[in-house]
Amino acid sequence: MTEYMQYISAWGGIPGGYEWIVILVVALLIFGRRLPEIARSVGKSLTEFKKGIKETEEVKDDLANNVKEIKDDVVSEAKDASGIDESKNAMG
Repeated sequence: MTEYMQYISAWGGIPGGYEWIVILVVALLIFGRRLPEIARSVGKSLTEFKKGIKETEEVKDDLANNVKEIKDDVVSEAKDASGIDESKNAMG
């Protein structure tokens, strides 16, 4: 982390307002007509990335639910196999 901080301080810190204007002008000169195409592809990439994250969260939730169901089944089967009756334990 300290190497990163030294790198930033070597370049004078994070770019300010005028530096961003210079960066944008240079980008316009270099990319020119392709900027709308680049922006479109970046937007599509972000959309696909968000969709992938959402699908991953859904799969994670499904997996957690499946594990919980299996755990409950195993606990129930173990109690049945051991002959433990919860209603007798609760009463007495």
